[in-house]
Amino acid sequence: IGGLFNEPETGNGDVFSLCCALQGLFGVPELNCPEGFQEAQNRALQESEQLVQKACSTPPGPETVMIFDQLSDGLCRVADLADFVKIAHPDFAFREAAEEACRNIGTMVEKLNTDVELCQSLRRLLADEIVMRSLDPETRRVAELFMFDFEISGIHLDEEKRKKAVNLNVRILDLCNEFLSGTHLPNKIDKHVLPEHIRYNFTAEGNYLQVAGLHADCPDDLVREAAYKIFLYPNAEQLSRLEELLASRNSLAQLVGYDTFSHRALQGTMARNPGIRHVWKDILRNSMYNIDPGLYCPFFSLGACMEGLNSLFSQLLGISLYAEQTQRGEVWSEDVRKLAVVHETEGLLGYIYCDFFQRPDKPHQDCHFTVRGGRLRENGEYQLPVVVLMLSLPRSTRGAPTLLSPGMMENLFHEMGHAMHSMLGRTRYQHVTGTRCPTDFAEVPSILMEYFANDYRVVNQFARHYKTGQPLPKNMVSRLCESKKVCAAADMQLQVFYAVLDQIYHGKHPLRKSTTEILKETQEKVYGLPYVPNTAWQLRFSHLVGYGAKYYSYLMSRAVASMVWKQCFAQDPFDRAMGERYRREMLAHGGGKEPILMVQGMLQKLPSVEDFVDALVSDLDQDFETFITDS
Repeated sequence: IGGLFNEPETGNGDVFSLCCALQGLFGVPELNCPEGFQEAQNRALQESEQLVQKACSTPPGPETVMIFDQLSDGLCRVADLADFVKIAHPDFAFREAAEEACRNIGTMVEKLNTDVELCQSLRRLLADEIVMRSLDPETRRVAELFMFDFEISGIHLDEEKRKKAVNLNVRILDLCNEFLSGTHLPNKIDKHVLPEHIRYNFTAEGNYLQVAGLHADCPDDLVREAAYKIFLYPNAEQLSRLEELLASRNSLAQLVGYDTFSHRALQGTMARNPGIRHVWKDILRNSMYNIDPGLYCPFFSLGACMEGLNSLFSQLLGISLYAEQTQRGEVWSEDVRKLAVVHETEGLLGYIYCDFFQRPDKPHQDCHFTVRGGRLRENGEYQLPVVVLMLSLPRSTRGAPTLLSPGMMENLFHEMGHAMHSMLGRTRYQHVTGTRCPTDFAEVPSILMEYFANDYRVVNQFARHYKTGQPLPKNMVSRLCESKKVCAAADMQLQVFYAVLDQIYHGKHPLRKSTTEILKETQEKVYGLPYVPNTAWQLRFSHLVGYGAKYYSYLMSRAVASMVWKQCFAQDPFDRAMGERYRREMLAHGGGKEPILMVQGMLQKLPSVEDFVDALVSDLDQDFETFITDS
């Protein structure tokens, strides 16, 4: 598999000529051209109408839950695929068609969540004690989760208020899409404003320079300062979107009976209520050291890192990754790679599409997308999950393969953790497949993979100089791991800042001050670095869309991952017995089991709030003797 990702560059990654292709995107026949989204969407909507009628006429029983899941699956298979295509496809026509499909499917979902007759069919099931006792635990939980969706959408309201809730939800969907697009848009500046010797760092467009990111890895202080101040300069239109988004979310929450959007969003999570933000006050620390990432890049070719993941998964879970040939039109860019995930005894588990490389108009973010969830079909076959991992790696050159910085390598492990959750979540229902679980549990498998990426025994298995084959020297591995530990305190402080800010934005409304003033005030109170005047970082905070009121999830998940690592894998990161326990207790259930029960099954105890905080604080402990000796 390493060779697949270390091949020299052969093209520019442009979109294929898809309209005359034999295949459609992801093998969906009609998606061989943008117009296919309309066809896929219409079919999904027609099927949903038939399933709604079937659900309303079916007597209470396990079939009710199966019909609801079929309904969810049919809509999600179009919406999830479109959700990815609308941001990642190089062709604007595809992106536009996918966004329209997302909006139309999303509108249908909101209408179904306030459909009284549909809700009554589920309510009859939940009220039938004899039938409910006969259901297996996963089926009971899925039935309760579907009812939960009805309740937080306002099913209990009168007809006029239900319509208002639907309209608010649709408006929120639009605002989320608009805000998300705005977070990635570059800012332009007259090139003469910047010193001539740094202009080459930015994309030129006539007399202007485009600043599309923070250039955080650039060694030149002036470049980083310029990028920070220009990229984060306030945009009035984006500011207006954010304010309307936060206000609309608050209105929706209050309409359906919650004090704030935070209270609504945290129902069903491990945290359960917004008081979680006060838990993190004891974990704020300072940091001291760093290392030069450039020294490590030659040892972390993309191919070597993929081989390392393959080896780790094989030893830990009995899983191998195999390259799959794609058909013309199946992928959206010629450098996308398709991997089959195969278990040593169970066979094919699913597919991962790897969209790893930078290209124009592609967002600079690392993400995992579920394109198709796993589920047990009506004919007894298992619907194999399909996911996309999207990274933003530099392309290979004629002289060298793609080389990763330590941070990029860690991000690759992180996203692959999400992929394994999707592949191994063998649930009966797609509504709870893989990462379809509470947000503060969904990040546990991905963050756990970061601990593997920072363990010298794991790194030593694959880190080789791409020219000489020399292993990464042990003292460099030690320095890398220790430097990440000493910088972890600063990162932890930053994560606390983000989490608190997110909670305040989604707390009591109207907000006491503008979002920028709240940012400044919170940063000065919680974070160690001062606010930079005339910047509005919150307008680039894309996680406000997908993680609204739940950004704390990274901290909660890190605490759980830390406990799992220390208790189960720190002694031997390749322990197959622990790998099997991890799959059995945590990965296999997706969202089909209470998260805290999965954690309890893995740790063999129920952790307390103090255990969560202690786990995070203990991660910040330094082994300075090792660091100084190896330095």
